Amino acid sequence: MATLLKFCRPFCPIRFPNLTRKIRLTTHLSHNTLFFNPKSGRSSLIRCTRLSSLSSSQPSELWLYNTMTKNKQVFEPKLEGQVGMYVCGVTAYDLSHIGHARVYVTFDILYRYLRHLEYEVRYVRNFTDVDDKIIARANELGEDPISLSRRYCEEFCQDMLHLHCLPPSVEPRVSDHMLQIIDMIKQILDNGYAYRVDGDVYFNVYKFPEYGRLSGRKLEDNRAGERVAVDSRKKNPADFALWKAAKEGEPSWESPWGFGRPGWHIECSAMSAAYLGYSFDIHGGGMDLVFPHHENEIAQSCAACKESNIRYWIHNGFVTVDSEKMSKSLGNFFTIRQVIDLYHPLALRLFLMGTHYRSPINYSDVQLESASDRIFYIYQTLHDCVNVLSQNDAAVRVDLIPPDTANCINNFQNIFVDSMSDDLHTPVVLAAISDPLKTINDLLHTRKGKKQEFRIESLGALEKTIKTVLTVLGLVPTSYSEVLQQLREKALKRAKLTEDQVLEKIEERTAARRNKEYEKSDVIRKELAAVGIALMDSADGTTWRPAVPLALQEEKVTAT
Repeated sequence: MATLLKFCRPFCPIRFPNLTRKIRLTTHLSHNTLFFNPKSGRSSLIRCTRLSSLSSSQPSELWLYNTMTKNKQVFEPKLEGQVGMYVCGVTAYDLSHIGHARVYVTFDILYRYLRHLEYEVRYVRNFTDVDDKIIARANELGEDPISLSRRYCEEFCQDMLHLHCLPPSVEPRVSDHMLQIIDMIKQILDNGYAYRVDGDVYFNVYKFPEYGRLSGRKLEDNRAGERVAVDSRKKNPADFALWKAAKEGEPSWESPWGFGRPGWHIECSAMSAAYLGYSFDIHGGGMDLVFPHHENEIAQSCAACKESNIRYWIHNGFVTVDSEKMSKSLGNFFTIRQVIDLYHPLALRLFLMGTHYRSPINYSDVQLESASDRIFYIYQTLHDCVNVLSQNDAAVRVDLIPPDTANCINNFQNIFVDSMSDDLHTPVVLAAISDPLKTINDLLHTRKGKKQEFRIESLGALEKTIKTVLTVLGLVPTSYSEVLQQLREKALKRAKLTEDQVLEKIEERTAARRNKEYEKSDVIRKELAAVGIALMDSADGTTWRPAVPLALQEEKVTAT
Protein backbone atom coordinates (compact mmCIF):
# COMPACT_ATOMS: atom_id res chain seq x y z
CA MET A 1 0.00 0.00 0.00
CA ALA A 2 2.84 2.41 0.84
CA THR A 3 4.36 1.82 -2.60
CA LEU A 4 1.04 2.47 -4.30
CA LEU A 5 0.51 5.74 -2.48
CA LYS A 6 3.95 6.96 -3.48
CA PHE A 7 2.94 7.18 -7.15
CA CYS A 8 -0.64 8.37 -6.72
CA ARG A 9 -2.24 11.48 -5.27
CA PRO A 10 -5.51 11.22 -3.35
CA PHE A 11 -8.64 12.08 -5.33
CA CYS A 12 -10.44 12.79 -2.06
CA PRO A 13 -9.52 12.53 1.62
CA ILE A 14 -8.86 8.87 2.43
CA ARG A 15 -10.14 7.42 5.67
CA PHE A 16 -9.51 3.89 6.94
CA PRO A 17 -12.21 3.08 9.51
CA ASN A 18 -11.86 -0.50 8.26
CA LEU A 19 -10.29 -2.22 5.25
CA THR A 20 -13.49 -3.23 3.50
CA ARG A 21 -14.08 0.01 1.57
CA LYS A 22 -12.73 0.82 -1.87
CA ILE A 23 -9.96 3.37 -1.98
CA ARG A 24 -10.16 5.96 -4.80
CA LEU A 25 -6.86 7.30 -6.13
CA THR A 26 -6.04 9.44 -9.16
CA THR A 27 -2.76 9.40 -11.06
CA HIS A 28 -0.95 12.70 -11.62
CA LEU A 29 -0.34 12.38 -15.33
CA SER A 30 -3.34 10.61 -16.85
CA HIS A 31 -6.12 11.68 -14.47
CA ASN A 32 -7.28 8.08 -14.55
CA THR A 33 -8.53 6.70 -11.27
CA LEU A 34 -7.44 3.50 -9.60
CA PHE A 35 -9.98 1.80 -7.38
CA PHE A 36 -8.30 -0.53 -4.85
CA ASN A 37 -10.35 -2.93 -2.76
CA PRO A 38 -8.26 -3.97 0.26
CA LYS A 39 -10.57 -6.86 1.08
CA SER A 40 -10.21 -8.59 -2.30
CA GLY A 41 -6.78 -7.25 -3.11
CA ARG A 42 -8.03 -6.27 -6.59
CA SER A 43 -7.88 -2.93 -8.32
CA SER A 44 -9.61 -1.47 -11.37
CA LEU A 45 -8.81 1.52 -13.58
CA ILE A 46 -11.53 4.01 -14.52
CA ARG A 47 -10.69 6.53 -17.24
CA CYS A 48 -11.62 10.08 -16.32
CA THR A 49 -11.86 13.27 -18.31
CA ARG A 50 -10.82 16.76 -17.32
CA LEU A 51 -13.53 19.21 -18.38
CA SER A 52 -12.79 22.48 -20.05
CA SER A 53 -14.67 25.40 -18.54
CA LEU A 54 -17.55 26.95 -20.44
CA SER A 55 -15.75 30.28 -20.78
CA SER A 56 -12.60 28.71 -22.20
CA SER A 57 -14.52 27.27 -25.16
CA GLN A 58 -16.02 30.58 -26.29
CA PRO A 59 -15.84 31.32 -30.02
CA SER A 60 -14.19 34.45 -31.36
CA GLU A 61 -17.28 35.49 -33.30
CA LEU A 62 -20.81 36.48 -32.32
CA TRP A 63 -23.24 36.82 -35.22
CA LEU A 64 -26.23 39.16 -34.97
CA TYR A 65 -28.94 39.97 -37.50
CA ASN A 66 -28.71 43.61 -38.56
CA THR A 67 -32.01 45.12 -39.74
CA MET A 68 -30.05 47.76 -41.68
CA THR A 69 -28.12 45.26 -43.83
CA LYS A 70 -30.87 42.59 -43.80
CA ASN A 71 -28.43 39.82 -42.89
CA LYS A 72 -26.41 38.34 -40.04
CA GLN A 73 -23.07 40.00 -39.38
CA VAL A 74 -20.10 39.30 -37.16
CA PHE A 75 -20.36 41.53 -34.11
CA GLU A 76 -17.41 43.89 -33.94
CA PRO A 77 -17.81 46.67 -31.37
CA LYS A 78 -16.56 50.16 -31.99
CA LEU A 79 -14.12 49.85 -29.07
CA GLU A 80 -12.52 46.51 -28.30
CA GLY A 81 -13.99 44.91 -25.20
CA GLN A 82 -16.69 47.60 -24.79
CA VAL A 83 -20.28 47.74 -26.02
CA GLY A 84 -22.72 50.64 -26.12
CA MET A 85 -26.37 49.51 -26.39
CA TYR A 86 -29.53 51.63 -26.50
CA VAL A 87 -32.99 50.04 -26.33
CA CYS A 88 -36.16 52.08 -26.71
CA GLY A 89 -38.19 51.88 -23.51
CA VAL A 90 -41.89 52.07 -22.75
CA THR A 91 -44.26 55.00 -23.04
CA ALA A 92 -45.39 54.92 -19.43
CA TYR A 93 -49.15 55.51 -19.31
CA ASP A 94 -50.47 52.03 -18.38
CA LEU A 95 -49.30 48.62 -17.20
CA SER A 96 -47.01 46.90 -19.68
CA HIS A 97 -48.20 43.92 -21.71
CA ILE A 98 -46.33 40.77 -22.69
CA GLY A 99 -45.37 42.32 -26.02
CA HIS A 100 -43.25 44.69 -23.95
CA ALA A 101 -42.01 41.75 -21.91
CA ARG A 102 -40.71 40.10 -25.06
CA VAL A 103 -38.71 43.17 -26.06
CA TYR A 104 -36.97 43.54 -22.72
CA VAL A 105 -36.40 39.82 -22.11
CA THR A 106 -34.80 39.65 -25.58
CA PHE A 107 -32.39 42.48 -24.89
CA ASP A 108 -31.76 41.28 -21.35
CA ILE A 109 -30.53 38.00 -22.83
CA LEU A 110 -28.29 39.90 -25.27
CA TYR A 111 -27.01 42.04 -22.39
CA ARG A 112 -26.29 38.96 -20.26
CA TYR A 113 -24.59 37.12 -23.11
CA LEU A 114 -22.36 40.06 -23.98
CA ARG A 115 -21.32 40.25 -20.32
CA HIS A 116 -20.77 36.48 -20.34
CA LEU A 117 -18.39 37.06 -23.26
CA GLU A 118 -16.62 39.51 -20.94
CA TYR A 119 -17.61 42.69 -22.74
CA GLU A 120 -18.03 45.81 -20.64
CA VAL A 121 -21.57 46.85 -21.60
CA ARG A 122 -23.15 50.28 -21.17
CA TYR A 123 -26.86 49.55 -21.55
CA VAL A 124 -29.21 52.52 -21.87
CA ARG A 125 -33.00 52.07 -21.85
CA ASN A 126 -35.20 55.17 -21.71
CA PHE A 127 -38.61 56.02 -20.32
CA THR A 128 -40.96 58.13 -22.43
CA ASP A 129 -42.74 60.22 -19.81
CA VAL A 130 -43.89 63.07 -22.11
CA ASP A 131 -46.24 61.96 -24.89
CA ASP A 132 -49.73 62.41 -26.38
CA LYS A 133 -50.91 59.07 -24.95
CA ILE A 134 -49.73 59.98 -21.45
CA ILE A 135 -51.48 63.35 -21.61
CA ALA A 136 -54.73 61.76 -22.86
CA ARG A 137 -54.69 59.12 -20.09
CA ALA A 138 -53.89 61.72 -17.42
CA ASN A 139 -56.81 63.86 -18.57
CA GLU A 140 -59.11 60.82 -18.32
CA LEU A 141 -58.00 60.17 -14.75
CA GLY A 142 -57.71 63.81 -13.71
CA GLU A 143 -54.05 63.30 -12.84
CA ASP A 144 -50.87 65.23 -13.56
CA PRO A 145 -49.22 63.64 -16.65
CA ILE A 146 -45.72 63.56 -15.17
CA SER A 147 -46.98 62.02 -11.91
CA LEU A 148 -48.99 59.40 -13.79
CA SER A 149 -46.02 58.51 -15.93
CA ARG A 150 -43.72 58.29 -12.90
CA ARG A 151 -46.13 55.83 -11.29
CA TYR A 152 -46.18 53.58 -14.34
CA CYS A 153 -42.40 53.76 -14.67
CA GLU A 154 -42.20 52.27 -11.17
CA GLU A 155 -44.75 49.59 -12.09
CA PHE A 156 -42.67 48.71 -15.16
CA CYS A 157 -39.54 48.35 -13.03
CA GLN A 158 -41.41 45.90 -10.79
CA ASP A 159 -42.44 43.88 -13.85
CA MET A 160 -38.83 43.72 -15.02
CA LEU A 161 -37.73 42.59 -11.57
CA HIS A 162 -40.28 39.76 -11.65
CA LEU A 163 -39.02 38.71 -15.10
CA HIS A 164 -35.38 38.65 -13.91
CA CYS A 165 -34.37 41.43 -16.32
CA LEU A 166 -31.17 43.07 -15.09
CA PRO A 167 -31.41 46.84 -14.58
CA PRO A 168 -29.75 48.82 -17.39
CA SER A 169 -26.71 50.99 -16.74
CA VAL A 170 -28.82 54.13 -17.25
CA GLU A 171 -32.61 54.70 -17.45
CA PRO A 172 -33.06 58.30 -18.65
CA ARG A 173 -36.44 60.04 -18.79
CA VAL A 174 -37.54 62.60 -21.37
CA SER A 175 -38.63 65.15 -18.75
CA ASP A 176 -35.07 65.23 -17.35
CA HIS A 177 -33.41 65.83 -20.74
CA MET A 178 -35.12 68.87 -22.25
CA LEU A 179 -31.84 70.79 -22.57
CA GLN A 180 -30.25 67.99 -24.63
CA ILE A 181 -33.38 67.67 -26.80
CA ILE A 182 -33.59 71.43 -27.44
CA ASP A 183 -29.87 71.59 -28.26
CA MET A 184 -30.24 68.79 -30.83
CA ILE A 185 -33.24 70.47 -32.47
CA LYS A 186 -31.23 73.72 -32.70
CA GLN A 187 -28.42 71.83 -34.43
CA ILE A 188 -30.83 70.21 -36.91
CA LEU A 189 -32.32 73.63 -37.73
CA ASP A 190 -28.88 75.20 -38.10
CA ASN A 191 -27.87 72.42 -40.50
CA GLY A 192 -30.91 73.11 -42.68
CA TYR A 193 -32.87 69.89 -42.09
CA ALA A 194 -35.88 71.38 -40.30
CA TYR A 195 -38.28 74.33 -40.43
CA ARG A 196 -40.51 76.27 -38.04
CA VAL A 197 -44.30 76.69 -38.30
CA ASP A 198 -46.26 78.63 -35.64
CA GLY A 199 -44.13 77.45 -32.72
CA ASP A 200 -43.78 73.90 -34.06
CA VAL A 201 -40.57 72.53 -35.57
CA TYR A 202 -40.73 69.88 -38.32
CA PHE A 203 -38.05 67.69 -39.84
CA ASN A 204 -37.92 67.99 -43.64
CA VAL A 205 -37.52 64.41 -44.89
CA TYR A 206 -36.78 65.56 -48.48
CA LYS A 207 -33.57 67.11 -47.17
CA PHE A 208 -32.36 63.64 -46.11
CA PRO A 209 -32.00 61.49 -49.27
CA GLU A 210 -31.25 58.31 -47.29
CA TYR A 211 -34.62 58.42 -45.52
CA GLY A 212 -36.17 54.93 -45.71
CA ARG A 213 -32.98 52.86 -45.88
CA LEU A 214 -33.68 51.05 -42.58
CA SER A 215 -37.30 50.14 -43.34
CA GLY A 216 -36.95 49.84 -47.11
CA ARG A 217 -39.89 52.21 -47.59
CA LYS A 218 -39.95 54.76 -50.38
CA LEU A 219 -40.76 58.34 -49.53
CA GLU A 220 -43.91 58.30 -51.65
CA ASP A 221 -45.21 55.39 -49.50
CA ASN A 222 -45.49 57.66 -46.47
CA ARG A 223 -48.97 58.98 -47.04
CA ALA A 224 -50.44 61.33 -44.45
CA GLY A 225 -52.70 59.59 -41.99
CA GLU A 226 -50.88 56.25 -42.26
CA ARG A 227 -48.63 56.38 -39.19
CA VAL A 228 -47.79 59.97 -40.26
CA ALA A 229 -49.66 62.87 -38.65
CA VAL A 230 -51.92 64.89 -40.93
CA ASP A 231 -51.03 68.59 -40.94
CA SER A 232 -51.60 70.89 -43.91
CA ARG A 233 -48.84 73.23 -42.69
CA LYS A 234 -46.17 70.62 -43.39
CA LYS A 235 -44.07 70.93 -46.55
CA ASN A 236 -44.28 67.18 -47.13
CA PRO A 237 -46.79 64.65 -45.73
CA ALA A 238 -43.96 62.54 -44.27
CA ASP A 239 -42.39 65.39 -42.29
CA PHE A 240 -42.51 64.77 -38.55
CA ALA A 241 -42.54 66.97 -35.46
CA LEU A 242 -39.35 67.71 -33.56
CA TRP A 243 -41.07 70.24 -31.27
CA LYS A 244 -44.77 70.86 -30.59
CA ALA A 245 -46.11 74.24 -29.50
CA ALA A 246 -47.77 74.28 -26.08
CA LYS A 247 -51.47 73.59 -25.76
CA GLU A 248 -53.68 74.44 -22.83
CA GLY A 249 -53.65 71.83 -20.09
CA GLU A 250 -50.47 70.11 -21.37
CA PRO A 251 -47.02 70.11 -19.76
CA SER A 252 -44.62 72.45 -21.56
CA TRP A 253 -41.05 73.72 -21.42
CA GLU A 254 -39.47 76.96 -22.59
CA SER A 255 -37.54 76.85 -25.87
CA PRO A 256 -36.26 79.25 -28.57
CA TRP A 257 -39.54 78.53 -30.44
CA GLY A 258 -41.78 79.26 -27.50
CA PHE A 259 -43.22 77.00 -24.82
CA GLY A 260 -43.89 73.45 -25.93
CA ARG A 261 -42.74 69.85 -25.71
CA PRO A 262 -40.71 67.48 -27.89
CA GLY A 263 -42.07 65.18 -30.57
CA TRP A 264 -41.79 61.46 -29.90
CA HIS A 265 -38.78 60.57 -32.07
CA ILE A 266 -36.28 63.26 -31.05
CA GLU A 267 -36.04 62.04 -27.45
CA CYS A 268 -34.19 58.81 -28.27
CA SER A 269 -31.73 60.54 -30.61
CA ALA A 270 -30.92 63.09 -27.91
CA MET A 271 -30.68 60.66 -24.99
CA SER A 272 -28.66 58.02 -26.86
CA ALA A 273 -26.19 60.73 -27.94
CA ALA A 274 -26.01 62.04 -24.37
CA TYR A 275 -25.03 58.67 -22.89
CA LEU A 276 -23.37 56.80 -25.76
CA GLY A 277 -22.33 59.47 -28.26
CA TYR A 278 -23.48 59.78 -31.86
CA SER A 279 -21.74 56.57 -32.85
CA PHE A 280 -22.29 53.38 -30.86
CA ASP A 281 -22.79 49.65 -31.30
CA ILE A 282 -26.38 48.44 -30.85
CA HIS A 283 -29.76 50.10 -31.10
CA GLY A 284 -32.73 47.84 -30.41
CA GLY A 285 -36.44 47.58 -29.94
CA GLY A 286 -39.56 45.85 -31.22
CA MET A 287 -40.09 45.33 -34.93
CA ASP A 288 -42.91 47.89 -34.86
CA LEU A 289 -40.31 50.61 -34.20
CA VAL A 290 -38.44 50.11 -37.48
CA PHE A 291 -40.84 52.62 -39.05
CA PRO A 292 -41.40 55.38 -38.30
CA HIS A 293 -39.52 55.67 -34.98
CA HIS A 294 -36.10 54.26 -35.81
CA GLU A 295 -36.20 55.56 -39.37
CA ASN A 296 -36.79 59.05 -37.97
CA GLU A 297 -34.11 58.59 -35.34
CA ILE A 298 -31.52 57.90 -38.04
CA ALA A 299 -32.59 60.99 -39.99
CA GLN A 300 -32.49 63.26 -36.91
CA SER A 301 -29.18 61.99 -35.59
CA CYS A 302 -27.45 62.24 -38.97
CA ALA A 303 -28.91 65.72 -39.49
CA ALA A 304 -27.51 66.83 -36.12
CA CYS A 305 -24.14 65.14 -36.61
CA LYS A 306 -22.95 63.77 -39.94
CA GLU A 307 -20.67 61.28 -38.14
CA SER A 308 -23.70 59.61 -36.50
CA ASN A 309 -23.57 55.85 -36.99
CA ILE A 310 -25.24 52.90 -35.31
CA ARG A 311 -23.39 49.69 -36.20
CA TYR A 312 -26.19 47.16 -35.52
CA TRP A 313 -29.96 47.66 -35.56
CA ILE A 314 -31.65 44.74 -33.79
CA HIS A 315 -35.42 44.15 -33.63
CA ASN A 316 -37.53 41.41 -32.06
CA GLY A 317 -40.70 39.92 -33.54
CA PHE A 318 -44.25 40.46 -32.36
CA VAL A 319 -46.27 38.56 -29.80
CA THR A 320 -49.47 37.60 -31.56
CA VAL A 321 -52.93 36.51 -30.44
CA ASP A 322 -54.78 34.51 -33.08
CA SER A 323 -52.11 35.57 -35.61
CA GLU A 324 -52.72 39.28 -34.93
CA LYS A 325 -50.14 41.55 -33.31
CA MET A 326 -50.78 42.07 -29.61
CA SER A 327 -51.18 45.79 -28.86
CA LYS A 328 -53.09 48.18 -26.64
CA SER A 329 -54.56 49.94 -29.67
CA LEU A 330 -56.14 46.66 -30.87
CA GLY A 331 -57.40 45.81 -27.38
CA ASN A 332 -56.12 42.21 -27.63
CA PHE A 333 -53.35 42.45 -25.06
CA PHE A 334 -52.59 40.75 -21.76
CA THR A 335 -50.63 42.73 -19.21
CA ILE A 336 -47.59 41.18 -17.57
CA ARG A 337 -49.46 41.43 -14.26
CA GLN A 338 -52.43 39.48 -15.62
CA VAL A 339 -50.18 36.68 -16.84
CA ILE A 340 -47.97 36.37 -13.76
CA ASP A 341 -51.05 36.33 -11.54
CA LEU A 342 -51.64 32.79 -12.86
CA TYR A 343 -48.18 31.74 -14.10
CA HIS A 344 -44.78 32.13 -12.52
CA PRO A 345 -42.77 35.02 -14.04
CA LEU A 346 -39.94 32.63 -14.93
CA ALA A 347 -42.41 30.43 -16.81
CA LEU A 348 -43.37 33.52 -18.83
CA ARG A 349 -39.69 34.26 -19.44
CA LEU A 350 -39.10 30.68 -20.59
CA PHE A 351 -42.12 30.92 -22.92
CA LEU A 352 -40.78 34.14 -24.47
CA MET A 353 -37.35 32.67 -25.19
CA GLY A 354 -38.80 29.38 -26.47
CA THR A 355 -39.15 30.99 -29.93
CA HIS A 356 -36.28 32.73 -31.72
CA TYR A 357 -36.46 36.43 -30.89
CA ARG A 358 -36.97 37.56 -34.51
CA SER A 359 -39.89 35.20 -35.16
CA PRO A 360 -43.47 35.94 -34.13
CA ILE A 361 -44.64 34.07 -31.06
CA ASN A 362 -48.29 33.18 -30.55
CA TYR A 363 -49.63 33.63 -27.03
CA SER A 364 -51.88 30.85 -25.75
CA ASP A 365 -52.72 29.05 -22.51
CA VAL A 366 -51.25 25.80 -23.77
CA GLN A 367 -47.91 27.51 -24.45
CA LEU A 368 -47.81 29.02 -20.97
CA GLU A 369 -48.82 25.71 -19.38
CA SER A 370 -46.08 23.91 -21.30
CA ALA A 371 -43.49 26.47 -20.24
CA SER A 372 -44.64 26.19 -16.62
CA ASP A 373 -44.43 22.40 -16.75
CA ARG A 374 -40.98 22.53 -18.31
CA ILE A 375 -39.54 24.96 -15.81
CA PHE A 376 -40.91 22.92 -12.91
CA TYR A 377 -39.06 19.88 -14.28
CA ILE A 378 -35.82 21.87 -14.61
CA TYR A 379 -35.96 23.22 -11.07
CA GLN A 380 -37.12 19.93 -9.51
CA THR A 381 -34.18 18.11 -11.11
CA LEU A 382 -31.68 20.73 -9.93
CA HIS A 383 -33.27 20.84 -6.47
CA ASP A 384 -32.88 17.06 -6.10
CA CYS A 385 -29.32 17.27 -7.41
CA VAL A 386 -28.28 20.02 -4.98
CA ASN A 387 -29.82 18.08 -2.08
CA VAL A 388 -27.67 15.03 -2.85
CA LEU A 389 -24.56 17.17 -3.32
CA SER A 390 -25.13 18.90 0.01
CA GLN A 391 -25.05 15.53 1.76
CA ASN A 392 -21.60 14.69 0.43
CA ASP A 393 -18.17 16.01 1.18
CA ALA A 394 -17.54 19.10 -0.97
CA ALA A 395 -13.89 18.07 -1.32
CA VAL A 396 -14.81 15.37 -3.84
CA ARG A 397 -16.32 17.86 -6.29
CA VAL A 398 -13.50 18.26 -8.79
CA ASP A 399 -13.52 18.44 -12.56
CA LEU A 400 -12.54 14.80 -13.12
CA ILE A 401 -15.51 12.77 -14.31
CA PRO A 402 -16.21 9.67 -16.43
CA PRO A 403 -16.14 10.08 -20.24
CA ASP A 404 -19.91 9.61 -20.72
CA THR A 405 -20.71 12.46 -18.37
CA ALA A 406 -17.92 14.60 -19.80
CA ASN A 407 -19.24 14.05 -23.34
CA CYS A 408 -22.75 15.03 -22.23
CA ILE A 409 -21.45 18.24 -20.66
CA ASN A 410 -19.13 19.13 -23.53
CA ASN A 411 -21.87 18.54 -26.11
CA PHE A 412 -24.20 20.81 -24.16
CA GLN A 413 -21.54 23.48 -23.81
CA ASN A 414 -20.83 23.38 -27.55
CA ILE A 415 -24.52 23.67 -28.42
CA PHE A 416 -24.88 26.57 -26.00
CA VAL A 417 -21.94 28.47 -27.46
CA ASP A 418 -22.80 27.72 -31.10
CA SER A 419 -26.49 28.58 -30.68
CA MET A 420 -26.09 31.76 -28.65
CA SER A 421 -23.36 32.99 -31.00
CA ASP A 422 -25.69 32.37 -33.95
CA ASP A 423 -28.00 35.34 -33.34
CA LEU A 424 -29.08 34.23 -29.84
CA HIS A 425 -30.79 30.98 -30.80
CA THR A 426 -32.26 30.32 -27.34
CA PRO A 427 -34.80 27.64 -28.43
CA VAL A 428 -31.93 25.33 -29.39
CA VAL A 429 -30.26 25.85 -26.01
CA LEU A 430 -33.51 25.12 -24.15
CA ALA A 431 -33.96 21.91 -26.14
CA ALA A 432 -30.35 20.86 -25.54
CA ILE A 433 -30.69 21.16 -21.76
CA SER A 434 -32.75 17.95 -21.81
CA ASP A 435 -29.68 15.71 -22.09
CA PRO A 436 -27.79 16.91 -18.99
CA LEU A 437 -31.04 16.97 -17.01
CA LYS A 438 -31.78 13.38 -18.02
CA THR A 439 -28.26 12.38 -17.02
CA ILE A 440 -28.78 13.97 -13.60
CA ASN A 441 -32.07 12.12 -13.12
CA ASP A 442 -30.46 8.82 -14.15
CA LEU A 443 -27.69 9.37 -11.60
CA LEU A 444 -30.21 10.31 -8.93
CA HIS A 445 -32.95 7.76 -9.43
CA THR A 446 -31.90 4.70 -11.44
CA ARG A 447 -30.23 1.64 -9.95
CA LYS A 448 -27.39 1.85 -12.47
CA GLY A 449 -26.91 5.59 -11.91
CA LYS A 450 -26.72 5.26 -8.14
CA LYS A 451 -23.89 2.74 -8.51
CA GLN A 452 -21.87 4.75 -11.04
CA GLU A 453 -18.34 5.62 -10.04
CA PHE A 454 -17.77 9.36 -9.62
CA ARG A 455 -21.51 9.85 -9.26
CA ILE A 456 -21.14 12.85 -6.96
CA GLU A 457 -18.45 14.43 -9.11
CA SER A 458 -20.64 13.95 -12.17
CA LEU A 459 -23.65 15.52 -10.45
CA GLY A 460 -21.55 18.48 -9.32
CA ALA A 461 -20.16 19.11 -12.80
CA LEU A 462 -23.58 18.77 -14.48
CA GLU A 463 -25.28 21.10 -12.00
CA LYS A 464 -22.53 23.71 -12.35
CA THR A 465 -22.71 23.66 -16.16
CA ILE A 466 -26.51 23.92 -16.28
CA LYS A 467 -26.50 26.74 -13.73
CA THR A 468 -23.97 28.71 -15.80
CA VAL A 469 -26.22 28.46 -18.85
CA LEU A 470 -29.36 29.32 -16.87
CA THR A 471 -27.57 32.38 -15.49
CA VAL A 472 -26.95 33.66 -19.03
CA LEU A 473 -30.62 32.99 -19.84
CA GLY A 474 -31.77 34.77 -16.67
CA LEU A 475 -33.46 31.65 -15.30
CA VAL A 476 -31.66 31.07 -11.99
CA PRO A 477 -34.08 31.51 -9.05
CA THR A 478 -33.11 32.67 -5.59
CA SER A 479 -33.96 29.22 -4.24
CA TYR A 480 -35.04 26.03 -6.02
CA SER A 481 -37.32 24.98 -3.17
CA GLU A 482 -38.91 28.44 -3.04
CA VAL A 483 -39.60 28.61 -6.78
CA LEU A 484 -41.01 25.07 -6.79
CA GLN A 485 -43.44 26.04 -4.05
CA GLN A 486 -44.43 29.16 -5.99
CA LEU A 487 -45.04 27.07 -9.12
CA ARG A 488 -47.26 24.73 -7.09
CA GLU A 489 -49.23 27.69 -5.72
CA LYS A 490 -49.79 29.08 -9.22
CA ALA A 491 -50.97 25.65 -10.41
CA LEU A 492 -53.43 25.41 -7.53
CA LYS A 493 -54.76 28.87 -8.36
CA ARG A 494 -55.32 27.89 -12.01
CA ALA A 495 -57.01 24.67 -10.86
CA LYS A 496 -59.17 26.63 -8.38
CA LEU A 497 -58.13 24.24 -5.60
CA THR A 498 -56.32 24.50 -2.29
CA GLU A 499 -53.52 22.16 -1.34
CA ASP A 500 -55.69 20.71 1.45
CA GLN A 501 -58.32 19.79 -1.14
CA VAL A 502 -55.69 18.06 -3.29
CA LEU A 503 -54.37 16.15 -0.28
CA GLU A 504 -57.92 15.07 0.59
CA LYS A 505 -58.31 13.74 -2.94
CA ILE A 506 -55.01 11.86 -2.59
CA GLU A 507 -56.21 10.26 0.68
CA GLU A 508 -59.52 9.36 -0.92
CA ARG A 509 -57.71 7.75 -3.86
CA THR A 510 -55.32 5.89 -1.55
CA ALA A 511 -58.28 4.43 0.34
CA ALA A 512 -59.94 3.43 -2.93
CA ARG A 513 -56.79 1.61 -4.07
CA ARG A 514 -56.51 -0.11 -0.71
CA ASN A 515 -60.08 -1.33 -1.13
CA LYS A 516 -59.34 -2.36 -4.74
CA GLU A 517 -61.78 0.25 -6.06
CA TYR A 518 -59.55 0.91 -9.04
CA GLU A 519 -62.21 2.57 -11.16
CA LYS A 520 -62.82 5.17 -8.44
CA SER A 521 -59.06 5.62 -8.08
CA ASP A 522 -58.71 6.30 -11.82
CA VAL A 523 -61.60 8.80 -11.75
CA ILE A 524 -59.87 10.82 -8.99
CA ARG A 525 -56.58 10.80 -10.88
CA LYS A 526 -58.28 11.97 -14.08
CA GLU A 527 -60.28 14.67 -12.28
CA LEU A 528 -57.08 16.17 -10.92
CA ALA A 529 -55.19 15.72 -14.20
CA ALA A 530 -57.98 17.58 -15.99
CA VAL A 531 -57.16 20.73 -13.99
CA GLY A 532 -53.37 20.36 -14.16
CA ILE A 533 -52.59 18.34 -11.02
CA ALA A 534 -50.57 15.19 -11.72
CA LEU A 535 -50.32 12.44 -9.08
CA MET A 536 -46.99 10.67 -8.60
CA ASP A 537 -47.00 7.23 -6.95
CA SER A 538 -43.88 5.84 -5.28
CA ALA A 539 -42.89 3.42 -2.54
CA ASP A 540 -43.10 6.36 -0.11
CA GLY A 541 -46.68 7.22 -1.05
CA THR A 542 -48.41 9.60 -3.45
CA THR A 543 -47.40 13.19 -4.08
CA TRP A 544 -48.53 15.75 -6.65
CA ARG A 545 -46.92 18.16 -9.05
CA PRO A 546 -48.19 20.75 -11.55
CA ALA A 547 -48.83 19.50 -15.10
CA VAL A 548 -50.43 20.62 -18.34
CA PRO A 549 -54.22 20.07 -18.01
CA LEU A 550 -55.45 17.10 -20.06
CA ALA A 551 -57.58 19.17 -22.44
CA LEU A 552 -54.62 21.42 -23.22
CA GLN A 553 -52.35 18.40 -23.69
CA GLU A 554 -54.75 17.15 -26.35
CA GLU A 555 -54.85 20.62 -27.94
CA LYS A 556 -51.04 20.66 -28.02
CA VAL A 557 -50.91 17.23 -29.70
CA THR A 558 -53.50 18.33 -32.26
CA ALA A 559 -51.56 21.51 -33.03
CA THR A 560 -48.33 19.54 -33.40
